[in-house]
Amino acid sequence: MDKQRIIPAISNHKKLKEFLETDLTYGILMNFQLAQLEELVKLMKKNNKKVLIHSELIKGLTSDEFGAIYLIQVLNVDGIISSKPKVIEVCKKRGILGIYRFFLKDTISLEQSLDIGKRLRPDFVEVLPAACYDLIPEIKTELNAQILMGGLIRDEAQALKCFEVGAIAITTSNPELWKLN
Repeated sequence: MDKQRIIPAISNHKKLKEFLETDLTYGILMNFQLAQLEELVKLMKKNNKKVLIHSELIKGLTSDEFGAIYLIQVLNVDGIISSKPKVIEVCKKRGILGIYRFFLKDTISLEQSLDIGKRLRPDFVEVLPAACYDLIPEIKTELNAQILMGGLIRDEAQALKCFEVGAIAITTSNPELWKLN
């Protein structure tokens, strides 16, 4: 991801405008309606930005392999973030960035996510919440994947802790943190 350490999570037009004014390349679109995506993707591409879509957080989009094919073929997105293995498989087959996202709420969710990750062999994994940073070395060893962290990152100290434990980037909706890159 071109050494970009902060990846903005953009969920409204105001934040999109703020993102377009930054020097950052990658941005994640989420919480928009499917009908808005074509226009938003075109706007981002016109501004030389790379478009990542959180497929499960787009209203009206089915977050399965068919939704992924639509995003790739019709909208020409640069990558998709999803907790659905089939979506990540489609990304890999189509040669775009597929980021496997998982939530760690307990030991069982960690074990299940690692099992799926071992089968998927994704290049990138997003781990949430970022407060689970102490598990990153284990996840990196088990999956041999680049790690992104997100969820509840509230300040620079938390972001820096994510990088210290081996995350290559963080995802955040907080525009104040976008300036850390």
